[in-house]
Amino acid sequence: MKTNDFSFVSEMLKKRSGLVLTADKAYLIESRLMPVARTHGFSNIDDLITKMRSPGSEKLMVDVTEAMTTNESFFFRDTKPFDLFRDKVLPKILENRKGARTLRIWCAAASSGQEPYSLAMIIKEQSAKLAGMKVEIIGTDISKEILDKARKGLYTQFEVQRGLPVQLLVKFFAKSGEHWEIKPEIRQMVTFKEFNLLDNLQALGKFDIVFCRNVLIYFDPPTKKMVLEGISKLMPPDGAMFLGGAETVLGVSDKFKPVPEQRGVYCPT
Repeated sequence: MKTNDFSFVSEMLKKRSGLVLTADKAYLIESRLMPVARTHGFSNIDDLITKMRSPGSEKLMVDVTEAMTTNESFFFRDTKPFDLFRDKVLPKILENRKGARTLRIWCAAASSGQEPYSLAMIIKEQSAKLAGMKVEIIGTDISKEILDKARKGLYTQFEVQRGLPVQLLVKFFAKSGEHWEIKPEIRQMVTFKEFNLLDNLQALGKFDIVFCRNVLIYFDPPTKKMVLEGISKLMPPDGAMFLGGAETVLGVSDKFKPVPEQRGVYCPT
C-alpha cells in the first residue's frame, strides 16, 4: 500500500472513531478492506481509496470505518471479569443501592452482543437478590451492521462454543436451524444503540457499572484520557469500571483508581 494512501485511511479512521493505526498495521487495512472493495465493485484497494478521496463517498467511508473497527467478541471473554462482576462488584452495588429502583450497566464497544448478553445471563441467575430492581443494560458500538447482528441474538455453533458454559446454553438459548437463538427473556434485557465514544458521553445518561474492555488499546493517549474522563462523569463514587487485561488508567487519567484485589476493575476518584 502506498504511504500516502495509508496516511489518508489512518487519518480518516482516527477522526471518525479514535482508532490509531501505526505503519506496522498496514496489513489490517489490506485484509479488512478487500471485502469492502469487492462489495462496492472495486477490484483492488487502490481503486477503493481513490473513490474515498472523491466527493459523495460518505457511505463508503462509513463501510470502511465499520470494517476496521469491528472486533471479535465471545461470551464470558476471559472469564475472570465476569466472576468479579458476579461475586464482588454486583453484591457491593446492591448493598449500597438498598431501596434503589434501577441499576444501569453500559457495555461500550458491544460488538456482536456477547458481552452484554453474558452480563444479562448473570443478572438473570442472580434475580432473587435484586429484589425487584430494574436492571438496564446498554450496549453501544460504532458499527450499525454489527449491532443489527447483536439485536437478532443469533449465533453459530462455533460462537456459542467459545466461552459459553453448556448449562447456560441449554437454559437461555434455543436451536434455530443451524444457529442458536438467545431467548427473549435475555434479549429484552439489553438495549443496543449506535454510538461513537468520541461523541458526548453525557447523552447516554448515568451508569453504576461500565464495561469498556479492549477498547482503549486502539486509542492514542490523549483520546484514552478524554474517554476515561468522560466516563468518570457518568458514574457515582462507588461505581465500577472494567477494562481489558492489557489496559490501565495509570499514567493516563487520574479520574479512576484501581480497586484493590480486583484486577481490571477501577472506581472513580
